[in-house]
Amino acid sequence: MPTETDTPPARHWFGLIAVSLGVALIVVDLTIVNVIVAPIIDDLGITSIEAQWIQESYAIVFAALLLVTGRLADLYGARRLFVIGLVIFGVTSLLAAAAPNGGALIAARFLQGVGGALILPTSLALVNAGFAGPARAKAFAIWGSTIGAAAAVGPLLGGWLADLSWRWAFGINIPLVLVIVAAVLRFVPDRHGLAQSVDGPAHDRRGRAPRVGGGVDLRGAALSVLGLGLLSFALIEGRHYGWVRTIEPLVVGGVAWRGGPSPVLVAFLVAMGTLALFWRRQRRLVRTGGEPLLDVRLFGIVSFRNGNVVTLVVGVGEFGIIAVLPLWMQFTLGYTAFQTGLALAALAVGSFVASGASFGMTASAMAQVRIGLVLEAAGLALLALVAATDTRWWAIVLALFVYGVGVGFATAQVTNVVLAEVPGERAGQGSGIQSAARELGSALGIAVLTTLFFSVLGSDLRDRLADTPAAESLTDAVTASAGSAIPALAADPATAPIAEAARESMSSGLALTAYACAGLLLLALATTASIRGRAEPVSTPAVDEAAAP
Repeated sequence: MPTETDTPPARHWFGLIAVSLGVALIVVDLTIVNVIVAPIIDDLGITSIEAQWIQESYAIVFAALLLVTGRLADLYGARRLFVIGLVIFGVTSLLAAAAPNGGALIAARFLQGVGGALILPTSLALVNAGFAGPARAKAFAIWGSTIGAAAAVGPLLGGWLADLSWRWAFGINIPLVLVIVAAVLRFVPDRHGLAQSVDGPAHDRRGRAPRVGGGVDLRGAALSVLGLGLLSFALIEGRHYGWVRTIEPLVVGGVAWRGGPSPVLVAFLVAMGTLALFWRRQRRLVRTGGEPLLDVRLFGIVSFRNGNVVTLVVGVGEFGIIAVLPLWMQFTLGYTAFQTGLALAALAVGSFVASGASFGMTASAMAQVRIGLVLEAAGLALLALVAATDTRWWAIVLALFVYGVGVGFATAQVTNVVLAEVPGERAGQGSGIQSAARELGSALGIAVLTTLFFSVLGSDLRDRLADTPAAESLTDAVTASAGSAIPALAADPATAPIAEAARESMSSGLALTAYACAGLLLLALATTASIRGRAEPVSTPAVDEAAAP
């Protein structure tokens, strides 16, 4: 294990770059589909329901498996699981690129989620185990800025590739996976520093790090996957199917759920019950000396427990705005998909600037998180202030750049704070929990903030069209189409005033959503006040007060 004074060798930094690029692949895949879904619909002739599942199946499976893959990393080694995840991701990208119909593409996206779930928590375990002291802060700065940049580059890359063929959006992953796998095998050795997911015990005579004993809690794994999967489904699909009553039929395998309680409400209730059973089982296993999938004693570490709360709230604030911003830019300002991606690239530039700036900073990881949250909130407040039907491109770029600098500081270093005191033999579990908190925060942010955006759009447009015939149907058409009906309305002189009113309403919706995101990030900033000092890692069989029943 590296010590606080170790200077990692150059190959560790090359290994870090390879690991970060692997993470970039899966983050890009989360965002790129939003841009290419239109040509997919045209080419494959799929329904809107199939299009929805192509977008969401990856994210649901991804979130559902994070705790399981964290435990597997502790048992079998983070590097091994990382490479397996890359291989699965590459093979399923090929299947997606060659998909002859919507069903095959949905299946490939489900399997891609498995690969993504293997990559993210193992990347965290590799970075956390391979660097210490100032080097660890720099490593997480690179890792975190990669996530921020990849989230912004996804729409840009998708807009460019959509002009060639949507299949290239998946096909481009294959050569990249081959290069990253080769780099990981070359620069991330299997038995020292960066490659160790278990870094405490002594090595054997051949220099191999011992594995954590025990196996996988299969019953707990089933409860975890079911609970997190259903919770992710509920958060992502609430606006589409209805939070309480069914407003849109859910069709799975030819069977339709129509009317009555929403499938989202049922999924949420079942998820809560399932996760409660999962938590109860994990506490019992800890008490009886078993091998839990989730070691509840980790939550006795103040920095881990409270840091995950910050991670969750940051995820809500950070990812919600990205879900609605492209809609406003394309349907209010008239940007193309490529132009939208180009503007969002300012976020990526800001994230990389933060990464470089952090190298020379003496501030602690927690101080950098706070700086990042302030800058994120400032960037979003600026975006809200300039949001209008005639907003200039440079104002958007400036706001996104400030926001991106904040992402570069906060996203990277909050992970450093969360994992800093996790025992080495539980690094995989700690990484899985932190990744799950991030993904659930993202899903919650998208659910809450898109609901806010479309609610404001609908109510504001309804008020503006109060004296217009068929105001209700026009409002529903704009809202249901997520704004895509605006260009057609603008093209007809008779409905051009309605299109202008819709643009103004979308701008109002974006402004309020941006202010809400800024407020959530300031809430996360306030939450960081609860992380003080340095807690002792929990590595004994005793169950501490936080984990006791």
